[in-house]
Amino acid sequence: MRPLRIGLIGYDDVQALDLVGPSDAFTIAAVQGEHGTPERCYEVIILGLTGKPFRAESGLLFHPDTTLGNAPMLDTLVIPGGKGVRMGRAGAVIAHWISNRASRIRRIASVCTGIYALAPTGLLDGRTVTTHWRFAGDVARRFPKLKVDPDALFVKDGSFFTAGGITASVDLALAFIEEDYGPRIALSVARELVVYLKRPGGQKQYSEPLEFQFNSADRFADLASWMLGHLRADLSLEALARRACLSPRHLARRFKQSFGATPSVFVENLRLDDACRRLTERTQTVENVATSVGFKSDDVFRRAFQRRFGVKPSSYRTRFDARTGSSQNGRATRGRPKQPVRQKK
Repeated sequence: MRPLRIGLIGYDDVQALDLVGPSDAFTIAAVQGEHGTPERCYEVIILGLTGKPFRAESGLLFHPDTTLGNAPMLDTLVIPGGKGVRMGRAGAVIAHWISNRASRIRRIASVCTGIYALAPTGLLDGRTVTTHWRFAGDVARRFPKLKVDPDALFVKDGSFFTAGGITASVDLALAFIEEDYGPRIALSVARELVVYLKRPGGQKQYSEPLEFQFNSADRFADLASWMLGHLRADLSLEALARRACLSPRHLARRFKQSFGATPSVFVENLRLDDACRRLTERTQTVENVATSVGFKSDDVFRRAFQRRFGVKPSSYRTRFDARTGSSQNGRATRGRPKQPVRQKK
């Protein structure tokens, strides 16, 4: 098997994790060869603007494998984000190179603020894109022909992918691995990386539990993450009040004042969000999904799901599959990429 060649562009003041995260994920991906030995799925090369070492924003020093001018044929191109493309000259150099090479690359992606080097090419005009939530407004102003979604982890529009902030680069790499080699290989890479969840692209960058922790008082600080890890547990008002060392009435009042929702609504939303992720993986029945996220019965789950999303869980799963068109049996067919729209819940 010939591995697919992935090119990652490096430059001074790159965000190191945007470069290292995908690189490690692609390097780990392997399939069993004819003689039982593992064979790598990807060949990863770092493309420098010049042949000289470049230094990341964090101070890490990288040595490119080759330069943009000497780049070999690529299956996939990834443009990491960083201050160098956002504020320096690197963005213009990269954009010019991409404009000349794009037609010979099957799949092109930007991570975080790497979109500042991809957007000037005009290749994203009229497409739905995302970037780090902090820069979404600026990208929308500077590139008005783009349809900027500030929330998504990553978005696929045609053969172009754009990903949100930093760690979303790993989510994007896992999506590529699944598209190329199927979910089993992608999940094995996620396990090797000790990734808590293999997240679908439509999931928000700024999750509800994280927002909860960010805004909460000290006594609430760990409550949201504990709830997320114990969705099948008793998450009644009384149980949460005991954990927070407050009376049920006091917890309900403070919770509603701080977050604009009752604890019961927050818990139901956590369970429904996790149910969406489980439904997209097609590894469980609707009934098993309902139980796994803590609903007392599949009937209660179906009614809650339809009340929030306007569709039945089974219909959601069908629509999601129709949009993503992802391979469920082994490696996806090579050639022209499939054309799903952004994954939405």
